[in-house]
Amino acid sequence: MIDSRVRLSHKIMLALLITCLLLAFTVLRVPSETSEPGASPLDKAREDLSRVEYPSLASVRWHAHFVEPHETLESLFGPDWVWVARLNRIDRRHVYPGMTIKVPDSMADIRGYSPLPLTYEPARQHEKYILVDISEQWLGAYEQGRLVFSAPAATGKAGTETPTGIFRIDARHLTHSSSLYKTANDEEQYPMDNALRFHIGPDNVSYWLHARDLPGRPASHGCIGLYDEEMQNRVFGTPPMPELLDSHKLYEWAAGEDDYGDDYGELEELEDGPVVEVRGSLPRYLPRSRPQAEQAKR
Repeated sequence: MIDSRVRLSHKIMLALLITCLLLAFTVLRVPSETSEPGASPLDKAREDLSRVEYPSLASVRWHAHFVEPHETLESLFGPDWVWVARLNRIDRRHVYPGMTIKVPDSMADIRGYSPLPLTYEPARQHEKYILVDISEQWLGAYEQGRLVFSAPAATGKAGTETPTGIFRIDARHLTHSSSLYKTANDEEQYPMDNALRFHIGPDNVSYWLHARDLPGRPASHGCIGLYDEEMQNRVFGTPPMPELLDSHKLYEWAAGEDDYGDDYGELEELEDGPVVEVRGSLPRYLPRSRPQAEQAKR
């Protein structure tokens, strides 16, 4: 009887040990969302951004970098982290251990990087003109055909692509939020600060330029998202010191109070807003990372 009780206690201890090992393995494999600057949303795919091919990067020498534990953009690149983030079309919240990013061989090659032309003939006749290039995942703001600023963008993913064509900003909404989608924790409607409506589809779905997460690839349900670390800090608690505020800049430039009067944060229709041109197709995904593909050719 004593032996059977001993065997039973051994079995219980073994089962507990196996359970603990399985739990530890799960915690180590799947990074959980935290408030750290280099934090990860749950991402079982271990994102490899070296596979995303942008036409403009054919002239930039770069290599793939696997992000190690405790590495962040700031720790890796100091004040140049901003340019590496823009090169990868990614925000700090989506850079985490286990993923792969593009890193220039020379930082001088990407300071001031923009894949869009400095002058754009179709915009020359317009006081303000917005060009969105889906192939580059990039947006440019033009005045009389001259590029005044540009920024990474996240357009619609495969299956929910951003419509292409010529549109016009017809509404602004400083405090807009999605009526269809919620944040990852399902606690609130997804925030769409600094929203500029440029199209209403035949199904009555509206398409906006607005603040959103930038994960380094097309990711939206059709809208066009720009950096806004203030929104991310408010909703997700990171990054602690917001710096990338492209959606603020575009909103003020395209529909600010100087041109359209006091903005009380409510939805407001606009007349004669800037033209928006959306062109291109989704960037190509390589089946393997570039270093692997190049090695296979040799």
